[in-house]
Amino acid sequence: MNLVRAALDGADPFRAVVHCLQAGANAVGRSPVVAPPSLCIGGRSYDLAAVERLFVVGAGKAGAGMAAAVESVLGERVTAGWVNVRRGYEPPRPLRRIHLHPAGHPLPDQDGLEGTGRILHLLDDLTDRDLVLVLLSGGASALLVQPVPGVTLADLQHLTGLLLRSGATIGEVNAVRKHLSQVKGGWLARRAARAGAQVVVLLLSDVVGNPLDVIGSGPCAPDPTTFADAWEVLERYGLPSRLPRSVRDHLWRGVRGEAADTPKPGDPSLALVHHVVVADNGVAAQAAVERARACGFNSMLLTTYLEGEAREVGLVLAALAREEARYGRPLPLPACLVLGGETTVTVRGTGKGGRNQEVALAAALPLEGWDDVLVATLATDGIDGPTDAAGGIVTGWTVARARSLGLDPLAHLARNDAYPLLQALGDLIVVGPTGTNVNDLAFVLAF
Repeated sequence: MNLVRAALDGADPFRAVVHCLQAGANAVGRSPVVAPPSLCIGGRSYDLAAVERLFVVGAGKAGAGMAAAVESVLGERVTAGWVNVRRGYEPPRPLRRIHLHPAGHPLPDQDGLEGTGRILHLLDDLTDRDLVLVLLSGGASALLVQPVPGVTLADLQHLTGLLLRSGATIGEVNAVRKHLSQVKGGWLARRAARAGAQVVVLLLSDVVGNPLDVIGSGPCAPDPTTFADAWEVLERYGLPSRLPRSVRDHLWRGVRGEAADTPKPGDPSLALVHHVVVADNGVAAQAAVERARACGFNSMLLTTYLEGEAREVGLVLAALAREEARYGRPLPLPACLVLGGETTVTVRGTGKGGRNQEVALAAALPLEGWDDVLVATLATDGIDGPTDAAGGIVTGWTVARARSLGLDPLAHLARNDAYPLLQALGDLIVVGPTGTNVNDLAFVLAF
């Protein structure tokens, strides 16, 4: 848990945003009622004396920490703000200027719809003397919801459930969601920028490689995907016949050129938008590497591009553990390899679990009988799938311990049912909602 805590601290959204917002010469640590004279964000300077109003909007699981950081730096300079956060992620005390609005995740709900309406209302009367800070983090795709006319919230909920169970990557899922939304895929920024307001987007990235158009479904970024791309994703996973009619009809209108596509790269309406990634998976992973070294391990960050079907990734992690245990490579023992990314699960059964728990259980099978190895995987938001666990831990003795309790690891894996097995062994990683979200982490240890 030492490594887990170090990783989560490394991706703390409050500290990441405070570090990014360099307001004036000594802004950080000022009294929250003092308005700094200037603001430097991601290498760009903004003269706050020339800014008439400063609005803060956004969505995501890290929204509370990010919003609190903005208030700590800018204080009463913030005119107003509204940020949708996952229900249960709001702080015990309200902020002064920015309202934190709880809503549903991973399925969008009525609270998310109403909160997005409030965000759009804030942006309706902007001028060229206004500055808008947009705070985005993991979960924003579900929390920022405004479907196109004719598509209902229930339609979106049904579609989202289909996509999340299909095994589609986050980029594929978001390509579809962007083409059914009035805020995703650059539409939010176009709305804010149409009056000439400056828009700065602060992102806590939960997407491998930090593509701006995929994080939170890119509400402020130009969208390179098309209606045809969205339809191709649905066909790839055999979903068209299961879609709500309104969804199918809208996408087909777009494919035929009868509906406006999302703003594309080079769109002049997005010229005033500036994106800054304040923290990502690499930051969390590197913090874990440094903690492992402090604990006496030879440690390295192997990749932040760990992707693929969860049970296949589990086999890869087990192979790395065995290579370390048998040959002491790529690092001499004791060794700790840190990997980051995000896997997918094609749901085949009716069991309970999440992608990280499935990775762990899949790794346990080829590790059976191996001494002095450990594989741990977790979601940095603390919530892995529809469970209260962040992930799981397995060793060379996990399979034998499970069988001694009458549990069949292979059968549990086949029905996507990792949670009950890991729970029975006491090998779930349970940390609760962390307030951050920078993808998943995996640790491979050999002693």
